[in-house]
Amino acid sequence: MERLNTPSEDDFALQLAALAWQLDLGVTEAIGENPIDRFQTEPQVPQVAVPPSPKASLTPVAPETVAPDAVAVAARDAAAAGDLAALRAAIAAYPHCELQKGARNLVFADGNPAARVMIIGEAPGRDEDLQGLPFVGAAGQLLDRMLAAIGLSRRAADPQSQVYITNVLPWRPPQNRDPDAAEIAMMLPFLQRHIELVAPKFLVLMGNSACLALLGRSGITRLSGKWAEVSGLPALPMVHPAYLLRTPEAKREAWAALLELRMRLKGNQDVENR
Repeated sequence: MERLNTPSEDDFALQLAALAWQLDLGVTEAIGENPIDRFQTEPQVPQVAVPPSPKASLTPVAPETVAPDAVAVAARDAAAAGDLAALRAAIAAYPHCELQKGARNLVFADGNPAARVMIIGEAPGRDEDLQGLPFVGAAGQLLDRMLAAIGLSRRAADPQSQVYITNVLPWRPPQNRDPDAAEIAMMLPFLQRHIELVAPKFLVLMGNSACLALLGRSGITRLSGKWAEVSGLPALPMVHPAYLLRTPEAKREAWAALLELRMRLKGNQDVENR
């Protein structure tokens, strides 16, 4: 009968001594799935099973979609518009401004595009949204009276006395809030193209949003009545009529700005008549 190889008493004694020595060193538990002989010249590295790599899928993977640059799309579409009708259609088809989803109508412009004065407001309100025209509510009625005081009107028979009116945003923001920076940025290329196509002699920037969009500055009470320049055109900032309805004491500054506009128009007309 074959004799089994069993550990001798000396082997057990050595193992017990080694264990006692480790306990004296502070060892409290064994770590690792497999025992490792630390006295070997080359340390034993546990073998980790690596799963086989899956076969490459035969189905092509679609590239990750990248959201379009809303401002770049607006610039492209605006540049492609050859006239005001095409520009209006491009704005109506522009899909990246969320305001369009909550608005009833696109508010494009009003008045005569051949007028010398182009007035740029902020955004449509409730009445403008319902009628699809800029400045037709209470603020618009006040604007008409202000313009009439210096001989201007959107319905004047004389082209020299006519005005053309639009807004920075063509859609009404919820609760008539101010336009935010992203909305202004994406609609600015359309506004700039609008100005190029109309080619007025003078711009009137009504309110902070118009000044921020075209001058890069706000603080309308400081800017009102002080001429600036936009794309080579004289531009006159002026407080918004809605602000005058809330702050009647500001009408003096608004009147001063209107006189500035009348003076510049008169000088321009005198030059043209020579």
